[in-house]
Amino acid sequence: MDCWVCVDDTDMPGTEGTGRMIQRICGTLEQEKMGVSAPISRHQLFVHENIPFTSHNSAMAFKVHLAKNQSLPRFIEFMAERIEFLSRKGSDPGLAVTLPMGPEDQGRLIDFGKRAKQEILSKEAAQGLARELGIHLSEHGGTGQGIIGALAGLGLRLSGDDGRYRGWYHLGRPGEILQVGTLCSLPFIDRLVTRSGKALMPEEKVSIGSEKTKTVRLDHGQVVVVFPNEEAGQTGILYRTITKEESRQY
Repeated sequence: MDCWVCVDDTDMPGTEGTGRMIQRICGTLEQEKMGVSAPISRHQLFVHENIPFTSHNSAMAFKVHLAKNQSLPRFIEFMAERIEFLSRKGSDPGLAVTLPMGPEDQGRLIDFGKRAKQEILSKEAAQGLARELGIHLSEHGGTGQGIIGALAGLGLRLSGDDGRYRGWYHLGRPGEILQVGTLCSLPFIDRLVTRSGKALMPEEKVSIGSEKTKTVRLDHGQVVVVFPNEEAGQTGILYRTITKEESRQY
């Protein structure tokens, strides 16, 4: 059984971030043979002075394939226990969990997520939508304000076209030239695409940028975005992997 999970607002300034905490929880989940998790994606929400957040107002989402002997209520209980144990005092954690849903309901959830990137939403709106769609949504400390981001992040994850994956990758030495097919053989890369969304062919080559590479979530895949290569005139290589700053737009 597959389900999707999102957690928001578990940390405080100077403490372990939500992404690292979720990575630890996923590790425990797999060690106890409760299920297998997919890579965690970070989803940027609206930054506004009237929205309380620790640093960047982002939610962390992931997919889980539960073991046959695990029920959804037991998994939710496990997540709640770990979040409450690991969250920092003063934070306002929220948890959202859903099973697969129909296209109309999923569309409403995605719309909520997109709105949360542009406007201030209320806990009441999040709770109401979660009830209507049959999504588990729960508060786990403080004001529980994190349920807004948790529900929004769930929608953005399901949209398949938002967020960047947790972690950085060393794909090679800066300036090294590699074939797209070689990079796509790595387990954490599905495709290489341009900013316009054009997928590069396996035989094409790219230059490894000067910084570690961040993968982003596009068309439901884990993707490396490439930008025009400033040295294309000398090398003939049209594209390079993106910088840390460039990855922030995803």
